[in-house]
Amino acid sequence: MKTFLRQQAGMLPTGSGYVPPPPPPSYRRRSLLRRVGVDRLTALALLVALIAVRLIDPAPVELLRLRTFDALQAWNPRPTTIRPVVIVDIDEDSLRSEGQWPWARTRIADLVTRLSQAGATAIVFDMVFPEPDRLSPDRIARSIRPMDASMADRLEALPSTDAVLADAMRSTRVILGQTALAQPTTSDGDLPRTGFAVLGPDPSAFLSEFPGLLHNLPLLEHAAAGRGMFTIVPERDGLVRRLPLVMLAEGRMVPAVTLETLRVLTGAGAILVRTDAGGIRSVALPGLEVPTDAYGSIWLHFNAHDHARFISARTVLDGSFDPDRVARKIAMIGTSALGLLDNKTSPIDRSIPGVEVQAQMMEIMLGQAALAYPSYAVLLEVGLTLVVGLGIIVLAPVLGALRLLVLGGLVAVLLVALTWIRFTQQNTLQDSTFPLLASLSVYATLIFSNYARERMGRQRIRSAFSQYLSPALVEQLAAHPETLKLGGEERTLTIMFSDVRGFTTIAEFYKTDPAGLTALMNRFLSPLTDAILESRGTIDKYMGDAIMAFWNAPLDDGDQEAHACAAALAMIARMDALNALRKVEAESGGHPVLPIDIGIGINTGRCVVGNMGSHLRFDYSVLGDPVNLASRLEGQSKSYTVKTILGAATAAAVGDRYALLEIDLIQVKGKAEAERISTLVGDASLLASDAFQTLREAHMDFLRAYRACAWSEARAHLARCRARQAGIDGVGLGGLYDLYETRIAAYERAPPPADWGGIYVALDK
Repeated sequence: MKTFLRQQAGMLPTGSGYVPPPPPPSYRRRSLLRRVGVDRLTALALLVALIAVRLIDPAPVELLRLRTFDALQAWNPRPTTIRPVVIVDIDEDSLRSEGQWPWARTRIADLVTRLSQAGATAIVFDMVFPEPDRLSPDRIARSIRPMDASMADRLEALPSTDAVLADAMRSTRVILGQTALAQPTTSDGDLPRTGFAVLGPDPSAFLSEFPGLLHNLPLLEHAAAGRGMFTIVPERDGLVRRLPLVMLAEGRMVPAVTLETLRVLTGAGAILVRTDAGGIRSVALPGLEVPTDAYGSIWLHFNAHDHARFISARTVLDGSFDPDRVARKIAMIGTSALGLLDNKTSPIDRSIPGVEVQAQMMEIMLGQAALAYPSYAVLLEVGLTLVVGLGIIVLAPVLGALRLLVLGGLVAVLLVALTWIRFTQQNTLQDSTFPLLASLSVYATLIFSNYARERMGRQRIRSAFSQYLSPALVEQLAAHPETLKLGGEERTLTIMFSDVRGFTTIAEFYKTDPAGLTALMNRFLSPLTDAILESRGTIDKYMGDAIMAFWNAPLDDGDQEAHACAAALAMIARMDALNALRKVEAESGGHPVLPIDIGIGINTGRCVVGNMGSHLRFDYSVLGDPVNLASRLEGQSKSYTVKTILGAATAAAVGDRYALLEIDLIQVKGKAEAERISTLVGDASLLASDAFQTLREAHMDFLRAYRACAWSEARAHLARCRARQAGIDGVGLGGLYDLYETRIAAYERAPPPADWGGIYVALDK
């Protein structure tokens, strides 16, 4: 519009093509932030970072994905549809029968022969025989000294046990196991090797590679129908999830022992490996093609460890086994004996013999039950993460947190259901964990950003009002502004008043040093406050040298009376420690010290607690008759010369856990009814002592005589009480008993009325 007006005014020629300059970059950035929002831009950056993490696929991300696949197998293990393998188990029973491993090769030959006679289609060794048999006759003749020369000649003339085993192997189809070595090796060039044909690019770059290969004795390798690797390499966390069908060892391709077994059974001269630009697609034999991942491995769909797969090698050797268990099956010879250390961990079983892993692999290959983790799975996971994450970012301001959470829950259910259906119906692995966690992270980032913004707003409220209102009220106002009103709630509370006795004298001592008085107040109020807070109390207010506190508000306290008593004992102990320290300081400084003595009153009852005050200024406080009585009890602690006085309700609640002594029935000033009051003299350990129990018995006898106006008897009991309390450290009831001596003398001169009942009417607070 400005350009048009300028053209009309002759300031710019019509059609001059004038274009206003673009706004500065800082303006554009602020405009973008206003339109999109800092929260959503932050969430978008996080989403991009998470997708990059998935493409990099570090170990924690991979482990999370693998654990998800483990859970799928645990919930839906592979059903047993075929049982082509029987495991001939060198178990603990076999070792007890035949002796320690390794056995003589003649016994291994017996095992081969009996399995062959029982009709085994192939015999597979999940072990390797790399050295000559130490139990062969010729080796025995050379190792035992002294030996008769003729005996040695006869032993050396016997055939070696390795030759006996080789002869047994030639009579049937035996597949020998080989295993990988970490050290480079070079095998004899004339050892038999399995042939491979490759259809497609060279797969060597994708295969698991091992520097060395542990072979069997050449005599045995030539006698066997096949040979393959039984090496099992667990994942990073020690679990077995996939096994390679083809590997590189000594620079050449070597089949897994299971694949080699199938090659021997099908009569194939070579194994066909199909490849493409992405790696290996499958391995094939006549009539059988097994899909693999890009690295030539198959994902194993396990079922649980099953004893039905096993027969003991002992039963085969002694002929007590059922031949039908072996007939027309592949017999795998392996071990489950713990001492031979061939146990593995699967997603289903914590301990499974390695030979059973091979047996399950054979079942999976023949039953076409291998799990598939397709090459496009990563793109699918990234796509799901991007779609769901962007959906959350776009819809968050529209739907709000709750609706978005519900929608996200539905999406999560759909993703989990899709993963479950693909696993159970298609034997395909799909990871929905990463998309879900990434989406949850984006959602949490948005929620946290909103929370942080709200938190900053609350902080501004605190900064604005903290100069005028109490910190507790400011926090309440910031968290719940709707509670900003006068009034409160009724509940049972335990109230404590604490005051310093003789504070006027102490203040006068510091009349020329006000700063010193302030420091002293802080010095004794701090430990008293700590004792209350540590016992779950709430500080109501400080009144000069006095403290008012209560229990059971704002937080519920089911043991409020006991906590108040614990605080009182801790306060007294801390004052004693402070006085001892101040005395040492005074003696070292050469100046006098006035000890600090406190009196405490505690009472329990129904009160109103809440915001008290005016519309302009109020605090969280408590009101009620029990509060007034607690204050009066604190004042009477000086008259009775005890440190604490408890009301009847408080004493009834803690009488079985704390050492209490009833001291009087008193009608305090302003009250029409008498209150039974007690003093707190110690904790549970004092209560349990024989000395205190004896004192309490004498004390109660005294009160009964006193209230019955039996003055002579009361004096006698009072003398017993003085003697008993003198033997208990820290009780300090001498002043109380002096008070009663004075009262008894007064009542002897002027007896109380007949309806007296032992009630003392206090004339002061």
